[in-house]
Amino acid sequence: MARIWMKTIKNHKIVENRTAPCEFETAPQVLGELLREADIARPLWLDKHLKEWARFQRTAFLPEHFVEDVRFDRLEIEFLPDDGKVRKSQDPRNAF
Repeated sequence: MARIWMKTIKNHKIVENRTAPCEFETAPQVLGELLREADIARPLWLDKHLKEWARFQRTAFLPEHFVEDVRFDRLEIEFLPDDGKVRKSQDPRNAF
């Protein structure tokens, strides 16, 4: 099943990340549940975010996209489709 991945980033490091199973159509509802679990306010969805989500299935929110203060530099969400492909790097440095 496909998943949605939410991660909070501070000083270029992932501070917290969560995933949940979902379909592309139900992603906004599942994202709301992930935000509630992480105790993060809902961000404001601007046209920029809607276009990125529709085109790339991912977007990022900055602190100014939230009404409340947040404790991170960026919140990224990404839809991870389950197309049955095994994703493994072909880089020989990753062969361990």
